[in-house]
Amino acid sequence: MSASERVRLTSEDRDGGRVVTITIDYPERLNVLNTPIIQDLIDTIRRLSTDEQIRAIVITGAGDRAFVGGADAYELVELNARTAETFITSFHRFLAALRDCPIPVIARIDGHCLGGGMALAAACDLRAASDRSTFGMPEVRVGIPSVIEAALLPGIIGWGRARELLYTGDTIDGATAAAWGLIERVVPADQLDDAVDGWITSILACGPRAIRAQKTLMHKWESLPLTAAIAVGIPVFAEAFATDEPRTYLKSFLDRPR
Repeated sequence: MSASERVRLTSEDRDGGRVVTITIDYPERLNVLNTPIIQDLIDTIRRLSTDEQIRAIVITGAGDRAFVGGADAYELVELNARTAETFITSFHRFLAALRDCPIPVIARIDGHCLGGGMALAAACDLRAASDRSTFGMPEVRVGIPSVIEAALLPGIIGWGRARELLYTGDTIDGATAAAWGLIERVVPADQLDDAVDGWITSILACGPRAIRAQKTLMHKWESLPLTAAIAVGIPVFAEAFATDEPRTYLKSFLDRPR
């Protein structure tokens, strides 16, 4: 357990590198996020980001009822304008740390993925969910607009569908979330770990520096015009050849049995 006692880390050394799973361990409250948990998650992600042995991070919620059920309503109801700004800034710092992390982050979603939980999923690189999962942005139903990384949703699912979720507070099921492009895979619950593991196996087969460079480029591409997004990749391509990684992987490719 971590300092907040609600963030649990497990690590697995595999052929190709280390895989770390972050479990938000608050199942009796649908794994909701409060200030101590959020700060612990910020510290955890920043620490993991500096470890070059880690090839993939999986983030999930304990139990089978929820990935993350949102922000802790018991904390929200006590906020005023000053403390609300402090709270939401901290939440954003957590999600920004995930997006800035050079390691691919996979959201493993089983159960409710609501409000801040959907913002968390949107901040991850890949999202797999069980077919019993539900997705929604219910903040407006309790008098709060959806903010911070909810701004990623139009780029993921389109403006119309984002408006539908944010203006109504309605929920959608896993199949709809997959059809909309909110998640990359939806599978029966007993196949969820296999779906996540398939991605991890593929990532581990790739060049570690190349994967980190690719994630950095993807992050930049989101905010750059097309011409600038194309141009920013040219020095990154050249820098790859300042290491032995391309030659090593290319030689293995060329020497493979045919």
